[in-house]
This record gives sequence, structure tokens and C-alpha cells, in this order.
Amino acid sequence: MPAEPLILAIDNGTQSVRALLFDTRGNLVGKGKQEIEPYFSREPGWAEQHPEYFWEQLGEACKLLWHSTEATPDQVAGVTSTTQRGTVINLDENGHPLRPAIIWLDQRHAKVEGPVKGPWGWLFKLARLEDTINRFREKTQANWIAQNEPELWAKTRHFLLLSGYLNYRLTGEFKDSTGSQVGYLPFDYKKHRWAGPRDFKWQTMPVEPSMLPELVAPAETLGHLTDEACQHLGLTKNLPVIAAASDKACEILGSGGLTPDIGCMSYGTTATINTTSQRYVEPIRLMPPYPSALPGHYSTEVMIYRGFWMVSWFKREFGLRERKIAEQRGIEPEALFDELVKAVPPGSMGLMLQPYWSPGVRQPGPEAKGSIIGFGDVHTRSHIYRAILEGLAYALREGKEKIEKRSGVKIRKLRVAGGGSQSDAAMQLTADVFGLPAERPHTYETSGLGAAIDAAVGLGLYPDFDTAVANMTRVGDVFHPNEETRALYQQLYSEVYLKMYPSFNLCIGRSGRLPAIPGNALGDHFGGDRRECPAKDGRGRCCRTRLAGAPAQPLASCSAASA
Repeated sequence: MPAEPLILAIDNGTQSVRALLFDTRGNLVGKGKQEIEPYFSREPGWAEQHPEYFWEQLGEACKLLWHSTEATPDQVAGVTSTTQRGTVINLDENGHPLRPAIIWLDQRHAKVEGPVKGPWGWLFKLARLEDTINRFREKTQANWIAQNEPELWAKTRHFLLLSGYLNYRLTGEFKDSTGSQVGYLPFDYKKHRWAGPRDFKWQTMPVEPSMLPELVAPAETLGHLTDEACQHLGLTKNLPVIAAASDKACEILGSGGLTPDIGCMSYGTTATINTTSQRYVEPIRLMPPYPSALPGHYSTEVMIYRGFWMVSWFKREFGLRERKIAEQRGIEPEALFDELVKAVPPGSMGLMLQPYWSPGVRQPGPEAKGSIIGFGDVHTRSHIYRAILEGLAYALREGKEKIEKRSGVKIRKLRVAGGGSQSDAAMQLTADVFGLPAERPHTYETSGLGAAIDAAVGLGLYPDFDTAVANMTRVGDVFHPNEETRALYQQLYSEVYLKMYPSFNLCIGRSGRLPAIPGNALGDHFGGDRRECPAKDGRGRCCRTRLAGAPAQPLASCSAASA
């Protein structure tokens, strides 16, 4: 009897690369997780990483995978990948990287010189959208590279997202999934193709159509593994590589979110709430829905940029005691932080937090600032921690209501994935704030599972997505709202939280301009201090990364001599 077919799903996130083996019932039968340096900073506010580094770390993750499972490479029927969104890579005519990848966390801004030319410029002026379009132009990485590294940009023949780069390394072909196109690129979010020749996006950036990869829909074949890729992944056959989608889109599919009445929440570095719809619905005016991992569908998303990064920030700044105890006990610190939440009553005794530690283009807006109000002498760090979780839940509930208003469809239940979903306290708090059941998927690896579902359909292991999702996803734990707590949160949300942002925004306007944050705006994203580049190789690449005051660590892409 032949062995059951397995799917190798690659999940290249911000903080790790995972090589995951799933069977056709959605069970995780093998896992290799390789922690990675999210970025290094050559200048304050920059976030970069070498493209080769991602490929090297994928190989290490696959080695860990094959040591973790009794499954064998000959059982794998196909390969698929899902990646972080918005990270861009320049390649030359030979497919070699020209510079470090610019990571989605990067904060540099291009210069905006004059309005958009032609009729579009007049239209944006009449519609009072010039500021919005200018912020789009500022954040477009291609503009910065062309302005500051013109010789390098002139050598660029391929301009890819990380997903497209990994697909190229896997197959040797410049192809990518429509489901992965989230970033500052000339993409038509309504038609799921590159923008037409008259689209204004071509006038806001120097990208040429020839630089972009061929697009295919999720579940379609991108190509087959090259001999080099087979060896790198520890496989023995030139297997098909199936298109999936971005990590958030795959997370929704892996959570079983096929319909607009299921709110899929991601408690990750960036926190989001999404629904899947066949209709093009802008959750916030002029902010397009992103491509879904379900072909021909849209993901209506509201995002809290700093999301559960705020939890990491709290642990680093206020959680030394729990981290030390966890290390002594050999447990995860999260288990002890749940105790902090439980030690404080719902509502955090009047402490309220607005989780806008970073601004946005349209939502919450470029003027946004975070705030904590209601301090008294009774408040401790436990209250701050609970207020963080409550503030994030309030913000995502506000996002839910925006989606419902724009789509006309009520969300009746929640599916919560991401690292924060592993906290029972956070799950119960979510159910109470939303007044809805909060369901946790059966596996933590929902992004990888979503990619595996795309592959299962693409490989013909299931005839359609409904059948694949029914067989490969299921609900794990369910948290129901406590009626008394729900009523309290409803009052705090409607009478306090919803009024915080307009009031605070008015204060900012009256005070003129708040002082800018000096130094690296990214510096505390992961690990505390600003990452520096203390050594470079002969090609000017950063060879080592370090936290300020800590010893430098060599990257695998540097030779022993240069490290």
C-alpha cells in the first residue's frame, strides 16, 4: 500500500523560517523551525536582510524538519510557500541580488517631487487625495532606491517580493502568486493582475512591467523544483511547486475562514482582522482588500501595525522577572504573563490604552500616536499588561465594525490565530470584548496549513477548496463570552475607547507638533536596542549583526575571513 502523500509547506515569517509537513487531514507530521535575524540596520530606521540569508535559513529549517519526523522525502507530493508581506528584492540580469532586501518594517521615505503628472494629478487634487498619494509615493521602496542608488536601480532587471524570490530559487522561474501581492507595487487589487498601462501607479514609481514576475492564481503550478533546490530541501524528486499566498492570507484559509461572516484574527507582530469575500469591499475607503489565498476572492483587512509587538515590548521593558523565572523553570514566559492578566479585573481598573504606537496611511492616520489614560496609584505593571491586550481587542473590534458596515455582512464568530492566540487569557478577553465566541484552530501553524490547502487542491488531492478546508481544518478550543464582563467591556468601548482617538487627535492639533522620536524608529521592534552593522565583506554587505552593546554575530552569508 503506497504511503500517504504529504505536502511540504515553507513559511518564511519575520522572525523564523519553518519547514512544515502536512498530511491530507491537516495534521502536522513534521516541523523544522529556524529562528532568523529579522533585519539589520545600516542607518537609523532601516530594516534590511540579505536575500541569500533567507535561502540559507530555509535549508537549515529543512534539515531540522527531516530530523524531527519519521516521514520520508519520497512521501512528499508537492511544495508550496508563504512569506511575510511587503519585503522587496532587486535582482540583476543573472538573477543575483544587487542589494539587501528591504524588509516590510523599514521606515525610510523617498522624496516626493511635484504632483503626479497628467490627468491623475488633477483628479487627486480635486478629490483632496494628494496627501494620501504622496504618502504612497514616500513609502514605495523602488522610489527610494532609484533616488539614492540610481546606478544600482539601472542594473535592476527583476524587482520581486520575497515570495517571488523564493519561488525563483525553488523553480528557476520568475513567477509569483497573485495571493502574495501585498506591497508598494503596481498591482490591480480588484482584478488581481498587474495594473493596466493607464493606471496611476506606473506614474508614481520607476518600476517597469518587464521587472515584475508572471502572476498565477493560488493553487496553480509555478514550476518544478530545480536539482539544486531538491538538494537544498532534502528532497529526491523535481516536485511541482504550487502557488499559495501571503502569510496573513494563508492564515485565514488555514483557520477555515471561507465566508464573510467569519472574522479571522491574527495575533501576530502585526494584528489584523479579516473576512473573505467574493466582492471587492474596501474595509476603509481607498484601502483595497488584499488578495485572498482562495482564488478570485478578497480579504477585507483592518490592521494594527504594532499589534502583538506591544506584548513583546512589554515583556522586554517590564517583564524581566517573568523571563528569569521562566528560564529557571524551563517554560515559556507567556504562561507567567497570563497570570498577570488574571490578577487584574476586566477593565484594568480604568486604565485604557490606544494601540497606535505607529501611524498609518489612512487608518488610523499619519498623525496617530499611542496613549494610555486613567492612571492612578492603584495601577501596576499587571494593569498595563492587561490594558495592552484590551486596547488591541478594542481596536480590532472597531475594525470588525468597519468591515461589517462596508460589507453589509455581520460577523457571527471569530477564529484567532498567531502567537497571541496561544494565551487562554487573551482568547477569553477577546471573546468578552467582541461579545462573540472566539475559536482557536486545531493547529498553531495556520499559515503553513493554508499554503498546504492551496497545494492540496493544486495537486488534485481534493477536488475543490470547500472539500479541502472541510477535511484539513477544524476548531480546537472555543472561548465563550462572559455576559457580565461583556457588558462592562461594551460600556468601556462605547463610552471611553471610541472617544479617545478623536479627542487625542484634537490635542495633537492644538499643541502643534509633538516632538519627533530620535534615533531608530525601528530600534525596539525586536530585541531592544538598534541593530548595527559592525563589519562588511568585500562587496559592502553587512557581515554581522548585533544589538548595541552585545557581541557581533556572523551571518551565514559571510565567509570566515570577513566575519
